Amino acid sequence: MGSWSTAKPVLKGKCTFCLFCWVFCPEGAITQDEANRRVTFDFEDCKGCGICVKECPTRAIEMVEQESE
Repeated sequence: MGSWSTAKPVLKGKCTFCLFCWVFCPEGAITQDEANRRVTFDFEDCKGCGICVKECPTRAIEMVEQESE
């Protein structure tokens, strides 16, 4: 996982596929699934910064604390 991630983004299902999260993700950790009109998160690259949450106009993304390993 990203070096300072303690939380991960989770899609809650209200996504309108506006791609604001994808545009603003500084790590490029969000990919587009155009066939299903969804975004997916690459947790290996995600740093848990939460920018995707702040930029989502429908609040379809929330940060969820990761469990300790």
